[in-house]
Amino acid sequence: MTDYAARRQRMVERDLASRGISNDRVLAAMAEVPREAFVPPNLREFAYEDSPLPIEAGQTISQPYIVARMIEALDLEGGETVLDIGTGSGYAAAVLSRIADRVHTIERHGELYELARRRFEELGYDNVESRQGDGTLGWPEAAPFDAIQAAAGGPEVPRVLLEQLRDDGRLVIPIGETLQLQHLVRVTRHGDQYETQKLEPVRFVPLIGEGGWQDTASDVAPDAVRVGPVAAPSPSHEDPVVRLLSETLEPISSIEEADLGPVLERIGDARIVLLGEATHGTSEFYRMRARITRALIEERGFGVVAAEADWPDAARINHWIRGDGPSTGQWKAFSRFPTWMWRNREFREFVDWLHVYNGERPMEVRVGFYGLDLYSLYRSIDAVLAYLDRTDPETARVARARYGCLSPWERDPATYGRAALTGRYRTCETEVVTMLRDLLESQLQYAHLDGEHFLDAVQNARVVANAERYYRVMYYGSRESWNLRDTHMFDTLRTLLAFHGPDARAVVWEHNSHVGNAAATEMGARGEHNVGQLAREHFGDDAFLVGFGTDHGTVAAASEWDGPMEIKDVRPAHERSYERLFHETGVEAGLLHLRDPVRDEVRGELGPARLERAIGVIYRPETEIQSHYFQATLPRQFDEYVWFDRTRAVHPLRGPELSGMPDTYPFGL
Repeated sequence: MTDYAARRQRMVERDLASRGISNDRVLAAMAEVPREAFVPPNLREFAYEDSPLPIEAGQTISQPYIVARMIEALDLEGGETVLDIGTGSGYAAAVLSRIADRVHTIERHGELYELARRRFEELGYDNVESRQGDGTLGWPEAAPFDAIQAAAGGPEVPRVLLEQLRDDGRLVIPIGETLQLQHLVRVTRHGDQYETQKLEPVRFVPLIGEGGWQDTASDVAPDAVRVGPVAAPSPSHEDPVVRLLSETLEPISSIEEADLGPVLERIGDARIVLLGEATHGTSEFYRMRARITRALIEERGFGVVAAEADWPDAARINHWIRGDGPSTGQWKAFSRFPTWMWRNREFREFVDWLHVYNGERPMEVRVGFYGLDLYSLYRSIDAVLAYLDRTDPETARVARARYGCLSPWERDPATYGRAALTGRYRTCETEVVTMLRDLLESQLQYAHLDGEHFLDAVQNARVVANAERYYRVMYYGSRESWNLRDTHMFDTLRTLLAFHGPDARAVVWEHNSHVGNAAATEMGARGEHNVGQLAREHFGDDAFLVGFGTDHGTVAAASEWDGPMEIKDVRPAHERSYERLFHETGVEAGLLHLRDPVRDEVRGELGPARLERAIGVIYRPETEIQSHYFQATLPRQFDEYVWFDRTRAVHPLRGPELSGMPDTYPFGL
């Protein structure tokens, strides 16, 4: 039986108190209210993860940290009358009811209103009164209120809500010119004057109604009062920040001839260097990462290259470049969507260089290439079984029986996740975790036989264990699935460093969203972490984080998941983005050091949060601001930034380009 009370207490300590929530009343209320009662039954195992979860009517329940942060900002002392706008599941109103004397809550969706009302009755929260209606109009007959909070974002603060505040009353609400540019603000009434304080960037569902958005995010509320700007002005050539960047960017004449000496000096003795990319399909990003990596290998002794790629596919590359025997399995390397992410000319040229470089060196000091990701569920099962067939046939028979739990879902592992999550199929967690544990317990028995191949087997078993859980949690798109994946990638990186010894140094190739410090972006506000943040926390300054950016050009991407690759035009950067600042400098390509810049004001001037663009394997220019921008603080996110004003798409591999290669060539079609 699940001990929800223990999970709730851990949530309060781990996700609230440790992140700065200090109000004793708020912490006590969050420790009392059973969040599991406010989420759908099939999601209750995730009730105390600090992430939003889907609820009925296509809405979400906010992550616990945001609920606590908003209530703490109301500065309640007990005994107040509070208005809650956007009841949703009823969770926030329930928490408020444990502090305030009376809570009035309004929900516009009839289904949510009925569900929340029944929950209040069943849990005995008789000081909560709810109604269905337009929350932007408030609750006039119950006014004035000591405090008002809204769990939806509008373009401005509705005037009617301000008028329903008591003198010295507080209102906490997200506002923003778009749904991607919201800030949580607190407005305090002093007679006819209103004092406004901006708290932090957030992202909420739209506040629909007479005093909020009408039908789309382009509407302007008619009866409202603006409480302050939510974004920096559009830069120009005369902007002082643009002038500063123009003077401090180190120009790159070409990728091949760039002087990397200053960058290598700044990297210094760092043990890991994380090289990002602003898209998964830009030629300049791949070529520059390859150029920096070659320099780190040749001049600084780096021996591990790890990438945002599946472990079995990367193992084929690793065996080719190291020349230590053929890889197991008959699949085509990097054949799952998105194929162009690694099956491209730019990456192939780097792999060929590694092959030649290693060929001139003893086996024990050859560079290895490894995959960090966890999507290869069934290929990893095949690799574990192939290894055990060769080294321990009896254990192989046991492994087949355990992994058989997953066999009905081989064609589509995501279907397994959906079936397990909805309760229509039992989970396979026990079987796959037991297999991993047994392999690890046999480490001394196997490792002395063939170290690299045993590493393959153990890591593939770890992929299966983590991927099984990943596919179970991916359907609600929460912090849990993102954090599980990035934790897996970071743990894999640490495993590689431990395997290669105390002097091992690694280069990591991943998207900016994985290598930049998530604590410096809106990801952190959502309770998400990433490889860059974990590396910074674990390695400190021995981790060197490098971001990449572009303004315009072309990119290889799809319009939807599993869709065909297209060469798409990249729109010029948003006027309130970091990319627009760099574009306005007129510098075609350059390097900017951020950790300890030549001019101290660089960190200060770039410190205020701005938009930053992230294009993955999907690119939708028609909804770019909603789909591809997020808030970030660049100097805290990266130690170095690589800029290319105009970029081109990668060149996907075609069959004729590979003719004449040996059968063992890893990119063979």
